[in-house]
Amino acid sequence: MKMRSFLFVPGDADRKWEKASAGEADVIICDLEDAVAPSQKAEAREKIGGWLDEASQISPAVFVRVNPLDTGMTRDDLTAIVKPGLAGIVLPKSGGAEDVEALADMVTPLEAAQGMAAGSVRFLVLCTETPAALFTLGSYAPAHSRLLGLTWGAEDLGAALGVSANKDEHGHWTMPFEVARAQCLFAAANAEVAAIETLYTDFRDTEGLKADCRKARRDGFVGRLAIHPAQIETINRCFTPSEEELAHARKIVEAFAANPEAGTLGIDGKMVDIPHLIMAKKLLNAAGEPI
Repeated sequence: MKMRSFLFVPGDADRKWEKASAGEADVIICDLEDAVAPSQKAEAREKIGGWLDEASQISPAVFVRVNPLDTGMTRDDLTAIVKPGLAGIVLPKSGGAEDVEALADMVTPLEAAQGMAAGSVRFLVLCTETPAALFTLGSYAPAHSRLLGLTWGAEDLGAALGVSANKDEHGHWTMPFEVARAQCLFAAANAEVAAIETLYTDFRDTEGLKADCRKARRDGFVGRLAIHPAQIETINRCFTPSEEELAHARKIVEAFAANPEAGTLGIDGKMVDIPHLIMAKKLLNAAGEPI
């Protein structure tokens, strides 16, 4: 599964689903949480269940963001949406690995009742939405077999902190949110799962999105959440390795394979070592070339 772009679609918005399902996002996240008013949750569950019936006919994988475990609504969400066509679940406001275990315990019997392969529903976890969550990030390693990736969010964390803004006058994250972003990245690397960058909320600012995606990929994120279909082309392009990058990575892997006892090699006039080999393998794996 490609994981460059994850497009949110409100669970009660048929027109947005139709547009997203015909688009180029790698993953559609049907939202049962923040995008749906409490009075519309039941209707949204029913709608998403119908959308999942169409999932085999579309290109994007379909995930669903359920309501947080402490709301009492998660089990109802899962009962409605764990069915063929569901590729993954986005867990918001996670408090750590215990929440992943609790979610898995609910999903497993529902998966079996639907005749789905055990473990086929994977999890993407929002791991920084509460202050307490920042103290449990190490718990995600070793990763649960269902854990696909970790991502982070600024809005709920900002509300909990009582901030007046989460970005400075230059549009850069302020210190608390830079910490949360970095901690998500470290936690994903520690658990050996994908790190997914958060939303870029100004969907009209294509140049700003492009620059921010390049920064995210530079730092180690492999994909990004999206709030609008207009962002998908830019996100996909920025998180797709160039042929030049892939060729160089292949050259590193091939050189070390031919010299298994070497710790350092010269390639194209530059010295490379084992960390370069690890990065090359990760790049090729992300591009669908397993090593």
